[in-house]
Amino acid sequence: MSKRDYYEVLGVSRTASDQELKTAYRRLAVKYHPDKNPNDATAEEKFKEAAEAYSVLSNPEQRKRYDRFGHAGVSSSAGAGAWEIGRA
Repeated sequence: MSKRDYYEVLGVSRTASDQELKTAYRRLAVKYHPDKNPNDATAEEKFKEAAEAYSVLSNPEQRKRYDRFGHAGVSSSAGAGAWEIGRA
């Protein structure tokens, strides 16, 4: 399953300011928080998805990589190839 675009997840444009990102994330976090939606797996997934999107987009370096390379630019394996080549 492919991940949704982080900007789409938060409901903001690609030109959103840091404050707009924070506001959008907080709105979703309150709406889907597990304490407000006990035993609701869908709400829990949306909460996690919003937290992941905000985590990436609120970090200027990660946001640059995401804007340029998409999910591949911020995945945990991004850059591993260069390290492996350097080891050889």
